Amino acid sequence: MALVPAVLLGAALALAFQSQEQNNTAPPTAASQPGPASVTAQEDIPYRSAQGSLLRLDVYAPAGPRTEPRPAVVLIHGGGWTSLDKSTMRRMGEFLARSGFVAFAVDYRLFANNENRWPAQLDDVQRAVRWVRANAAKYGIDPERIGAFGHSAGAQLAALLGEEDTRDNSDAALAKYSSKVQAVVDVSGPTDFTRDHASDGRSFLADFLGTDYSKNPEIWRQASPALRVSKGDAPFLIVHGTQDESVPLSQAQELFDKLHSAGVPVSLIKVNDVHTFQTAEARRQLAIQTLAFFERYLAVSQ
Repeated sequence: MALVPAVLLGAALALAFQSQEQNNTAPPTAASQPGPASVTAQEDIPYRSAQGSLLRLDVYAPAGPRTEPRPAVVLIHGGGWTSLDKSTMRRMGEFLARSGFVAFAVDYRLFANNENRWPAQLDDVQRAVRWVRANAAKYGIDPERIGAFGHSAGAQLAALLGEEDTRDNSDAALAKYSSKVQAVVDVSGPTDFTRDHASDGRSFLADFLGTDYSKNPEIWRQASPALRVSKGDAPFLIVHGTQDESVPLSQAQELFDKLHSAGVPVSLIKVNDVHTFQTAEARRQLAIQTLAFFERYLAVSQ
């Protein structure tokens, strides 16, 4: 198995999530509105303008009064860095909000027509974390208890949020806020771009990263979470399908091994399913493990 070209992966993911998100096609609104089981949702809140793109996020929060700041989780969608958007994180956002978290599902610039090459995506999600910290009082969250959850391409970005601090700190308004999170859930994520890819996947990565591996291997390494591990990384939960034909299980194993060797708290959960977790049991297991992990490391307070 090998890392598939992101364009094909994005199409597959779009089809996989279509049935999950078929009820999420109502026109977006920025107004607070009741959600399932005492959840409020605020949608399409701008958090960044970058190269002509206005990037937005959705906020899912527990309804009702709060007595103290809550922990937060930034949700990052997959789609091979080329497709999908924050709406595919709606169900996870609502689930976490029902469990006492404030969830922020974020969009980021997508790579298309050789525009928005790496590291635009990393800069965007790092900016999102800093925006959340800057607005902690407004949304009633603890800026020192922020986690990241990502699927596929989003997992690669979430992993780097747990490993690296701000790459581009040129925004004076947010310069004092860290972009590093306190806990990471990596679901089906690619972790090492230097291995496990077919020739067409390698060609895509060369375009996406802006250089071939043979010319500038360091760029490929810098984008690979498994090659960025250090003892100061946030705790990780890695969840990966044993039947994943898009991102090999070996990618998850490599990240686990390196985190474990560095002394970073890490768990690897192997689920009997494919890349997009098609079965109800796989999704149930993902939800249970994710909640338990964030409750442990972000210490939910009601």
